[in-house]
Amino acid sequence: MLTDKVMKYYSEENDLNCAESMLYGANEEYDLNLSEDALKTMSAFGGGMAVESVCGALTGAVAALGVMFTGDKSIDKDRRKEIIADFYREFEKKLGTDNCELLKEKYRDEVDGCLKVVELSAEVLEEIVSKYDKETTMNIRYMNK
Repeated sequence: MLTDKVMKYYSEENDLNCAESMLYGANEEYDLNLSEDALKTMSAFGGGMAVESVCGALTGAVAALGVMFTGDKSIDKDRRKEIIADFYREFEKKLGTDNCELLKEKYRDEVDGCLKVVELSAEVLEEIVSKYDKETTMNIRYMNK
């Protein structure tokens, strides 16, 4: 289950930020086969891109969707945009905002940090992947492995 994997990566043992945890977890759950260098790109997106702007858990999930729902030639850009917009709407519906600073005020605690935000973001990502996995006719890389 994606949520378990994402929470594992967010743990103190792995010491990854919210954005990294989302992409590492999705990489493992959906067999994306991303390189270590590709995974490291998310390090700059944690903490709302280090300035408490757009939530890192959101950006990590969007990065995963970009990989999953882009074929070799990105034939259906509008469809991918629809999927990402759907994720974004559901994220905001579930968490109330995309803003890191506001999410920290609402969810962050001294012991677990932003674990709740990461968990809820993973739940939304699972829902969206499941929804479009069944509906889409795109050439999804991870499904063709």
